[in-house]
Amino acid sequence: MPLDFSPSREPMTTFSLAGMTDVVLLLLIFFLLTSSFIPQMGIQVNLPQVDSASPVSEQSITVSLTKDGSYYVAGSPVPQARLVSELRSVRTDQQFLIMRADQEARIGQFATVASAAQALNMRVLVATERAGP
Repeated sequence: MPLDFSPSREPMTTFSLAGMTDVVLLLLIFFLLTSSFIPQMGIQVNLPQVDSASPVSEQSITVSLTKDGSYYVAGSPVPQARLVSELRSVRTDQQFLIMRADQEARIGQFATVASAAQALNMRVLVATERAGP
């Protein structure tokens, strides 16, 4: 029985899109999963707007101040009297304290957080938003 190697069959002119669909779906899953790792702050504060801003170091503790006078350390509510002890328990080797203060927060709250940071030899950075165009 001889083998027929003649080009009698026509070449396939279409190709399957299944492979490209798999790649697109894998990319979609990758971006959906990695976007959830971007830290989102759970405490809603209206940050003051400024003309310039600088990036923030990852080695920091976040303290949020709300307009109603509440303090939050790393997303957990903390009474003012326990602010220093809570910062001490959360701190590992961080040298910076990021203060996310609402625009309507009182200067007394700022002073309380600044003195707590001073007690722990930490530098205070105030979080702001870049002003719109």
